[in-house]
Order: sequence, then structure tokens, then C-alpha cells
Amino acid sequence: MLDTIARLRRFNRAVTREVGALDHSYLGRGRPLGAARVLQLITVQGTDVADIRAKLALDSGLLSRLLRSLESEHLIQLATDPTDRRRRTAQLTPAGAVEMQAYNAIGYARATQTLARAGKHPQALIDAMDLIATTLLRDQLEIRDADATDPAALACLDAYYHLLCEKIPSLSRDMLTLPLPDPEAYRPTHGAFLIAWSDDLPVGTVSLRPLDATTAEVKRLWVDPSARGQGLARRLMHAIESRAKTLGYAQLKLDTNAALTEAITLYRRDGWHDIPAYTSFPATLWLGKTL
Repeated sequence: MLDTIARLRRFNRAVTREVGALDHSYLGRGRPLGAARVLQLITVQGTDVADIRAKLALDSGLLSRLLRSLESEHLIQLATDPTDRRRRTAQLTPAGAVEMQAYNAIGYARATQTLARAGKHPQALIDAMDLIATTLLRDQLEIRDADATDPAALACLDAYYHLLCEKIPSLSRDMLTLPLPDPEAYRPTHGAFLIAWSDDLPVGTVSLRPLDATTAEVKRLWVDPSARGQGLARRLMHAIESRAKTLGYAQLKLDTNAALTEAITLYRRDGWHDIPAYTSFPATLWLGKTL
């Protein structure tokens, strides 16, 4: 039986071959993978070169060579920010936008072929890929504001509701409302809705709504299975508590269910304490915290 390191290296070799990392012409478009990945991060509106470098973990010299190569093909335009000459941006040209469409079409077809090889279990393959990608991109995870009606927010809430139904036997999906009946409550300057992003995949959420002038309620903490065990739940809670302070709240409340043991353990470790009940089923436990 292969040991852990050998299995990881085997995986790396398989992925290298699958994505064409060693090809001189990635996806048959005439340039290697590095140049293609840089091109894929550049938008018609423009992208900060420093953001590209950070996203791909490239050294400045290599990125400069790749950008010059794309510029020589008339696929991008480079410009210096007139307000900060240290800042450069890259922008897709019309030809670059066409090239990106070609990459996307070929990439979509290749991905479809890969999923077809999974036979009757494509979801297991996708779940494994999400776990691997989220783990490898852990250092780039970002928590950003969203509106409670955004598609990503609704997807997170739907996943959270399914988790509740799995954990709480007496709860059914039709008992939980989506979209939220009060999205305005989660908007500035009195509330917040945060989503954790791993690249372009939403992997966690938490929200805040007012109860009165000095008290707010933390709602619907959820972390995707691919991001669990990495401290994201605590990071989300700290982010929403910090936001509550910024908005001027002095007290926080939340309700939860005894079946959500991992969440309850997190809350208690972070200083949340029992308070009188203030909501009904599916809540069976009520906690508070002074900011």
C-alpha cells in the first residue's frame, strides 16, 4: 500500500497530466498554461497586476515576462495608474476577450469529459475536488459583504437549511423560508451578511440583524464541508462580532439547537453564555455575549 506522501505525489502527477501543465500549447491555443492562467485573471474592466501576482503566487520577473508575451499578442493592454505610478493594471483587448471565450468553451468541454469518467458518482468527484481546492487555497480565503438576496447568499442559506434538516429529525425543509422574509434587516447600516469565498466558491456564511438599538442577533453560521476543520467558523464569528462593534451594538444574541454540537462548542469557547429563551423551535438553546 502506498504511503501518504507517495499517494499525494501520484495525485500531483495525475493533475499535471490532466490540466496539461507541461504542454507548450495549453488547450491547443498556442501558449503554455502559465500565460493562459494569467490571461484568465484579466478582465475587460482591468485587473491590478499585484492581484494577479498574489493570486497565482508568481515572482515579479516571471509575471512580467508573461504579461509582455500577452501584450505582444495584442490580447491585453498594460497601463500605469495615474494616481499611483507604482500600480499597474492589465486589461483585456477585444482580441483577448475572444481568446478567453475560446478557452472557456474548450475548458468546459474538457471538464464535461472528466466528469463523465466518474461514471455514476460525479458528485463524489466534485466533492473531493472542492475539498482539495479549498485546502490548497486556504491562504487566499476572503470574507466579503453580500446582500441576503444574492444568488451566492441563497445558495449558502439553502445548504445551511439542508444541514439543519439532517441534524434535527423533527425539522423539514418546507418549514424553513427562502429567500429570507426580511433581507433589509441584514443590510448596512444596521445589519450585515458575510460570505467566505475560496476563489469563486462560497464556502461559509454568517449574518447579523438588529433586535433593538443596542442588541443584535447573529444568524445562520454555516461552513461548507470542504472548508470545515480549518478554523473558518471561528473566523466568521470573529468577523461578525467585529462588525457588530463597528455598528455600535453592545450585546449579541443567538439561538441554536442542541443537535448542533460543534457550533455550540465554538460559541462557548468564545465566551457565549446561556440566556433566557427569546425564540421558538427549532431553537432549543439561547446564548448571549457582551461586546
